[in-house]
Amino acid sequence: MTTQGAGRPRSSQRRRPGETAREEILDASAELFTTQGYASTSTRTIANAVGVRQATIYHYFGTKDDILEALLSGTVTGTLEAAAAVRRAVDDPATRLHALAWFDGIQLWNSRWNIGALYLLPELRAERFAPFIESREELRDVYRTWAADVVMASGAETTAAAAADEDLPLRLVETLVNMRWDGRGARNEPFRTANSIVRALGWHGDWDVLHKESHQTLNTMLAPEEVVR
Repeated sequence: MTTQGAGRPRSSQRRRPGETAREEILDASAELFTTQGYASTSTRTIANAVGVRQATIYHYFGTKDDILEALLSGTVTGTLEAAAAVRRAVDDPATRLHALAWFDGIQLWNSRWNIGALYLLPELRAERFAPFIESREELRDVYRTWAADVVMASGAETTAAAAADEDLPLRLVETLVNMRWDGRGARNEPFRTANSIVRALGWHGDWDVLHKESHQTLNTMLAPEEVVR
């Protein structure tokens, strides 16, 4: 047994990716929560998967709920930061929404574990998860606002559903969670989803220009190999 820093005595060599014990705990938890189930996963099980004592889990997280909250928040905070960057860099409404949806889709599609599948857990109704719910609502509002901007700027006839339901973009992005769960889709599914979103909102512009500008925007935030068309 070795000890690598306060609170992380080990029974074996490192088993998980991550620069810190906290990252390893999150990785193991994400796997177990999405494959074994949240209610069925104990902190002891997580500790065994990481190769640390159970007490080490509580060195980094007060409760199992804290682990879940950290995992869920990680799926939203990065996208909110990306939205702020896109807002600063892009003026065209359709390109802005396309880039955001593409980025968000990549996060859900390429993450090591399908964490988005945890969004429907009944445990999230507890007050404990209010900060995550608020962050997710903030992201929803960004999508709503940007979708309305696309509809307004399109100057074309749109379907009643597209004009009235500005939740459509986020709903389409989150279908990637189910597609991944079902083992469907290709590597470029986030890109295709972003295309479907602007098309569903009634946009009829130059696709080559939109794709080029959206691609350039994402290349400033992601590794080139992640931005698959």
